Amino acid sequence: MVATVGGVTEATPGEDRGYGRHVTVIGGADAGKYPDANCLVVRGSDAAVLIDSSLTVHGRGGPPEGVDRVLLTHGHEDHIVGLAAHELPVEVHDADLAAVRSLEGLSDLYGLDEPDRSSWEREVAERFAVGGRPDATAFTDGAAWDLGGVTVTAVHLPGHTVGHCGFLIEPDGFVFVADVDLSGFGPYYGDAGSDLEGFEASIERCAGIDARWFGTSHHRGVVEGREEFLERLEAYRSVIERRERALLEFLTEPRTLEEIVAHRFVYRPHVTGSFVDSVERRSMSRHLDRLEPDGRVERLDDNRWRAAVS
Repeated sequence: MVATVGGVTEATPGEDRGYGRHVTVIGGADAGKYPDANCLVVRGSDAAVLIDSSLTVHGRGGPPEGVDRVLLTHGHEDHIVGLAAHELPVEVHDADLAAVRSLEGLSDLYGLDEPDRSSWEREVAERFAVGGRPDATAFTDGAAWDLGGVTVTAVHLPGHTVGHCGFLIEPDGFVFVADVDLSGFGPYYGDAGSDLEGFEASIERCAGIDARWFGTSHHRGVVEGREEFLERLEAYRSVIERRERALLEFLTEPRTLEEIVAHRFVYRPHVTGSFVDSVERRSMSRHLDRLEPDGRVERLDDNRWRAAVS
């Protein structure tokens, strides 16, 4: 069954739902919540593409019949599931190409080091059937695929990963904003190559897109109507400000970076693990890096951080 609540369409696990004449959303489990994801199939009169490959897609046996190629929003494991199991052409933005070509490149994208790197690679290979596609090719912002009566255009939305992209499908008026996912968790910018300011700029670019439907990879499914989308996009963006305000409040007393990491500003306090620590460290370091030049925080001689005294 499909339920629409507040302009958001949420599909049951693995259910297909059509939008316009050419777009089909393959819903992941639990509205595409990680480790699953929502994917798209776009069919024209001459060709068809799959946008991302999820656990649900892989569980069905791979890309649907008639698909000619796979376009990827980015190189994270939950979007590249099982690509090594078929020979369809695979394309991704140039900045994420290495992550799709090899498991080692994916670890580099995250910035993982030993001993976590090897164990994580084994887990990803088993859980997501990620084996690398060394033949994958690259596209750049604005690349377009004419499928016959429908065009798919890449919209570069960096910040989540360097090469993270959305796709605009015309004339249907559907834009897939991928991991600008409108979730309550908020923007993720914890990879080695993630960029806080880049993510904020990508949110602004999303706000300028005129479409009827706005699809997300996780949590929110498809939002119908630009006004509804902009409201949800603003709530999503505000998570960045909330994290920053909480950090400044925490720094009313001097704190080390490790104390900041342990406090948890991205994940909930009870969440533990070395991967979580690295995400917290990178994310909050990016906040500190822009708060310091603004004079809102200062680094003390003992490598502790403190909110600037007004």
